[in-house]
Parts: sequence; C-alpha cells; structure tokens
Amino acid sequence: MTPTHSRPRQQAEIAFAKTQSHFRARERAVDELDAVAEARREKTLRLRTARLAREFEDRARAASVPQKP
Repeated sequence: MTPTHSRPRQQAEIAFAKTQSHFRARERAVDELDAVAEARREKTLRLRTARLAREFEDRARAASVPQKP
C-alpha cells in the first residue's frame, strides 16, 4: 500500500523527479563525450606510435643502404 501525500508534496516530488531526470541525462551526455575524447586520445597515441616506428624503420633502412658517389 502506497502512502498518499498532499497535493503540494506530490507536485514537489514530480518537480524533483524532473530535475533528477535532467541531471542524469546531462550526466550521461558528459560521460558519452568523455568516452569519445578518451577513444580519440587512444587512437592518436596508437597512430603516433605506428608513425614513429615507421619513421624509425625508414631511417634505419636508409642508413643501411650505402651511398653511391
């Protein structure tokens, strides 16, 4: 059995629930943006590492090839 509340109390409960709902929606949006930013950082790091490895290999390959006069 649920307790019955006065009309002002019910309105306050509804207003509070709406506020909480908006807060949670905003929090989810911020979490999603944070996840996107984290994925971007991880991808950037992965690509940078691959680029540096490729450049290192290119320099090593160029150094091992004798220069023609």
